[in-house]
Amino acid sequence: MLLEREKALTLLHKHVKNERMIAHSLSSEAVMRALALRLDKDVEKWGITGLLHDLDVEFTNGDAKTHGLVAADWLLEMGIDPDVADAIKMHNEAASGMERSTEFQFALAAGETITGLITATAMVYPDRKVASVKPKSIVKRMKEKAFAASVKRENIMECEKIGIPINEFAELSITAMAEIADQIGL
Repeated sequence: MLLEREKALTLLHKHVKNERMIAHSLSSEAVMRALALRLDKDVEKWGITGLLHDLDVEFTNGDAKTHGLVAADWLLEMGIDPDVADAIKMHNEAASGMERSTEFQFALAAGETITGLITATAMVYPDRKVASVKPKSIVKRMKEKAFAASVKRENIMECEKIGIPINEFAELSITAMAEIADQIGL
């Protein structure tokens, strides 16, 4: 089973109250939808996965040992597609104790992570707009470890494991986020 978007959004708002985390979830959804289109995958499935990947972040307080596992369990109890729960579980390898191995897992890890780098980059621009961010700026920021230091560059580089070079991935992600700029405040 796959939740309809409105039900998934209601579920997200039930569990996540922080507006920045809501914006991150919406951004991740947009990037995952764009990746699904690019890779000829199920756009709804990938989008809902991006939207719900941090469903348990406030419940677990972002604990690396449990974040993702709790959300996966909740979703499995609801009868969600096991692939969705698996990708959500695997976006945090530390909790699962396993390494990502599927295209879906790589896509979610890379897609949700690049949103943080794009957001941080937009925030240093005078207009603070994602539409002003250029792919070359993201590629440059990838090399600046002190900039948005918590963003795991190795996760973003998993885009190459799904056949998308970093320049193209940055462009696809920026475009996806720019399309929902009004919803994410950027």
